[in-house]
Amino acid sequence: MKVIVNLTLVELAVVMGKQGRDIDKKHADEYVGGYALAIDMTARNVQDKAKKQGLPWSAAKGFDTFTPISDFVPKKLIQDSSDVELWLKVNDQLKQNGNTQDMIFNVPTLLAHVSSIMTLEVGDVLLTGTPKGVGQVKPGDNITAGLQLPGSSNILAQLKLQAKQRQGGFVFDE
Repeated sequence: MKVIVNLTLVELAVVMGKQGRDIDKKHADEYVGGYALAIDMTARNVQDKAKKQGLPWSAAKGFDTFTPISDFVPKKLIQDSSDVELWLKVNDQLKQNGNTQDMIFNVPTLLAHVSSIMTLEVGDVLLTGTPKGVGQVKPGDNITAGLQLPGSSNILAQLKLQAKQRQGGFVFDE
């Protein structure tokens, strides 16, 4: 069975600048080193099959190249992580366009929750969630994603890539 990838999901990535455990939301910003733009890809057919069988589906997100991440964006360039625009185009057609104001959980809440489970280390990357717009990506599709401040034409981070069909290796038994 071919690995079928659903639309890449654009997300704000938080890059840890300081180790933290049980981080208080009020002080969460002190632990952020900066940000990046990330794309979270999923082999939806692998995920669906595993879920139906009651099996772990983390492998559906673990294929090579499934989480491209942009260059580091220094924290000083994003003063407010709750007001950043994210967008994603497939073959120049806008598929996702949103603002982090619409996130269910803001960055401090996410850092507090995750650090209550595990210690976050310097350099760790935490993906924060995605705007609506999930759909399928096919081999050969050109994907472009960006991160910018509202009202600005200055793109702080951008990813450009082409979807490719993985050759060899993994075989998913029906």
